[in-house]
Amino acid sequence: MGPLIGRWSPVTRAAIYIRVSTEEQAEEGYSLEAQRDRLIAYCEAQGWEVADIYADKGHTGRKISNRDEYKRMMAEKDKWDNILVLKMDRIHRNSKNFMIMMEDLERWDKKFTSMQEELDTSTSIGRFVVDMIQRIAQLESEQIGERTYMGMAQKAESGGLLGFNPPFGYGIENKDLVVKDGEAEVVREMFSSYLSGMSMNDIARSLNERGIFTRRGARWTLYSVRQILHNPAYAGYRRWDGYLVRSGHAYIIDIDSYNAVQQLAASKTRDPRKRRKRVLTPDHA
Repeated sequence: MGPLIGRWSPVTRAAIYIRVSTEEQAEEGYSLEAQRDRLIAYCEAQGWEVADIYADKGHTGRKISNRDEYKRMMAEKDKWDNILVLKMDRIHRNSKNFMIMMEDLERWDKKFTSMQEELDTSTSIGRFVVDMIQRIAQLESEQIGERTYMGMAQKAESGGLLGFNPPFGYGIENKDLVVKDGEAEVVREMFSSYLSGMSMNDIARSLNERGIFTRRGARWTLYSVRQILHNPAYAGYRRWDGYLVRSGHAYIIDIDSYNAVQQLAASKTRDPRKRRKRVLTPDHA
């Protein structure tokens, strides 16, 4: 049984919309080619004219800001009467965006058809069912995001290496941080110099005058020195989204020296509200 699509003009002009995210590209049934072939065949069976095919590759269904083909389709609304998709989650995985689209279609006197769900969007019951299905799709999408986040959090808690550029003083081998001797000596000098009374500006000036620059060949500044002195990675810890955990990588600065620098920096801060001591405690171990 075909979808209940209401009363159409003698020849319905269909805008075929197909989308695949980066994760779905290899999944059977979701490739752009598979979606396109099935929807063209569906139009032929219904006697519809294909107005155009709009294909977004490698984009999530949660937002439309980076989906150029979707935006082009909506801008070319005069070319078509009906948006046709293989499945509702191809068009949106966010219920708010989906309902905004449905309001636009109603205002433009356009229709929406999902081949697999076979729903009539011209009736109140049909719109209600579409809304419920879309909310389930959004729930599934959010649960996938939560599971991904939990996996990353678990990896951070266990000291696992997440994707990021290694800080000055470290490189990456076997997906973990390893000490780079030459840069590590510069890091040790920074901590030692600060504890001996030099300011961060003085440390930056001294390094620059001796021709010792950052990894990218840039001159040191107060801010880049500060970033080094406040990074717990040098004491063997990792920080990610609120987590601070002991890591298995080699430390460059012992924890006592690191904490001493944090306490000294806090004591030099004029604004009492900003005198946070970012010290490491046994609780982080």
